[in-house]
Amino acid sequence: MDVARQQGNLSGPMLSRLALSAGKLTNLADGLRQIAASSHQNLDRVLKRIQVADGMELRQITVPIGVLMVIFESRPDCLPQVAALAIASGNGLLLKGGKEATYSNEYLHGLVQESLDLYNAKDAISLVSSREAIYDLLKLEHLIDLVIPRGSSDLVRMIQQASKGIPVLGHSEGICHVYVDKDCDPEMAAKIVLDSKCDYPAACNAMETLLVHRSLLKTPVFDHIVDTLKQEKVSINAGPLLAKALRFGPREAKSMKVEYGGLECCVEAVDGVEDAIKHIHNFGSSHTDVIVTNNEDTAEKFLQSVDSACVFHNASSRFADGYRFGLGAEVGISTARIHSRGPVGVEGLLTTKWVLRGNGNSVGDFAEGGPNSYIHQYLPVEEDAGDSGSE
Repeated sequence: MDVARQQGNLSGPMLSRLALSAGKLTNLADGLRQIAASSHQNLDRVLKRIQVADGMELRQITVPIGVLMVIFESRPDCLPQVAALAIASGNGLLLKGGKEATYSNEYLHGLVQESLDLYNAKDAISLVSSREAIYDLLKLEHLIDLVIPRGSSDLVRMIQQASKGIPVLGHSEGICHVYVDKDCDPEMAAKIVLDSKCDYPAACNAMETLLVHRSLLKTPVFDHIVDTLKQEKVSINAGPLLAKALRFGPREAKSMKVEYGGLECCVEAVDGVEDAIKHIHNFGSSHTDVIVTNNEDTAEKFLQSVDSACVFHNASSRFADGYRFGLGAEVGISTARIHSRGPVGVEGLLTTKWVLRGNGNSVGDFAEGGPNSYIHQYLPVEEDAGDSGSE
């Protein structure tokens, strides 16, 4: 970190991602403990029990996906988080971190291997050293079951295009919105907007566009929110409607679909919740979107209508996080609609299989006039009902 600062080759947001501060390490440790505490409940968990017929019971149980490949940029704290989730879900793991954090990643991977070696599983988690190797690995669809890129939109798109037959789980952009409604609490609105933008501007769940009800323009509420951002040195770009409403306002944004990743954002005026929802669907990335209002009907309209992975009422967008959700950690935040959506914890790294126990049954026994008939009765799922078959 000291060398990087002296050379000046890395941006402020990048240095922020690379830093392993005391606060990050504390949260990391807490998250790993959360994952470990529930890890024994993840595999072979019975989700459904069905009495198909006399002497035939069908169970749906949780199993690992298989082998994961997670590609992440900069943030070295990602490595132990993802490793812990892979261990807790019983998956093999290939890791490729950014070159900016090479030394940190190698050290942290050594700690992971040291722990796994106690159980003769040292090779369950491997670190890929070169960028070139990724392209070869993305062709091994018979060996790798899921690829999860965690980083910039450019990285995600590159992996999606290069993957040959291996599913890719991830999000391409983090264009998150906060909509401040006319019925908001002014202090609450300022607090949520400030936290959403400034708590960690480089994060994918940071606010990139602030939407404000048109009736609030040129009022103390709007002025207070903008002044709060400016005090934190946030550069503000005006959306086209705001630019028209404020003759001497901030410069107009070049685009409404920008992930700034730093102390910069766009501010736009909207006519109400319907207009805010339309704007989010046109320019958002289905990541995380927030409404600030004391009107419950307006809030419910927003929560039900906005089609994003995470939708919040009167809470910062920064809560879209595996640790803050109580998942321990996340391998990333998915904006996909299939398999897993939002912060992906252990549950997102599991799939299922069906286990049927019979007694010499054939489908012919159930044909018309046959000796057997279907029951199809759903049975209670016992907490300790594993796949052992014991009753």
